[in-house]
Amino acid sequence: MLSFPNAKINIGLNITGRRADGYHNLETVFYPVRIHDVLEVVPSAELQFSASGIGIPGRTEDNLCLKAYALMAKDHALPPVHLHLHKHIPIGAGLGGGSADAGFFIRLINDRFTLGLSNPDMESYARKLGADCAFFIRNEPVFATGIGDEFHPLILDLAAYHLVLVMPRVHISTAEAYRGVKPAAPRKSLRESVLRPVEEWRSLITNDFEQTIFKNHPAVRGVKAALYEAGAIYASMSGSGSSVYGIFDKQPDLAELSKENQVFSQL
Repeated sequence: MLSFPNAKINIGLNITGRRADGYHNLETVFYPVRIHDVLEVVPSAELQFSASGIGIPGRTEDNLCLKAYALMAKDHALPPVHLHLHKHIPIGAGLGGGSADAGFFIRLINDRFTLGLSNPDMESYARKLGADCAFFIRNEPVFATGIGDEFHPLILDLAAYHLVLVMPRVHISTAEAYRGVKPAAPRKSLRESVLRPVEEWRSLITNDFEQTIFKNHPAVRGVKAALYEAGAIYASMSGSGSSVYGIFDKQPDLAELSKENQVFSQL
């Protein structure tokens, strides 16, 4: 059984406070985009995991899909499976690839073994795996608060625009991104600003991670500048980076950016 986990971008990201548990409260908009991994689950005599495509750092047993299986197996008599993950979504890019794999795996297992779980049931499992994993259960635009796991419905459709994502050869850890952030109340309401015309977003919507990341990684700052030079209506780093996306009203020519960066278009 196959599934195709997709990435997400963050439209705006405000770090609003530090919590007693060490996490940060934030507000952002999650928007799904068409960059996909591939998940395959088939029957097996024992639980197995294999991977191809982009190399996945860390220990196999720490993979979020395997952790999702273990969580669900506590409550349901799941048979062993062979899970194969073909990785295409860039890692360390602020695109939620690992979270997407976990969320889609939960959905896949629910369908494959007819568990009858509701969306809230599946979101409950996903929230135990990571802050934004639950987003990928419904996989539709939301205004997110808390640590990125509290969702509020949002009607947002960018289908009329050309969305381009550029991945420079830079890896930014979440820890590095948060080290440079000073939590503060946002100056403008993101929830209201994102409903304004996209042409107004440049003066309304910001990503709090950009100031420090751009200082430490000039290549990321340069990609954003290049997107605006190419005619982007709005451009921003996604999440904690290092990917940067641009929203255009027509297909741009990004040949120069493609020489030094990985470029995804038609998203």
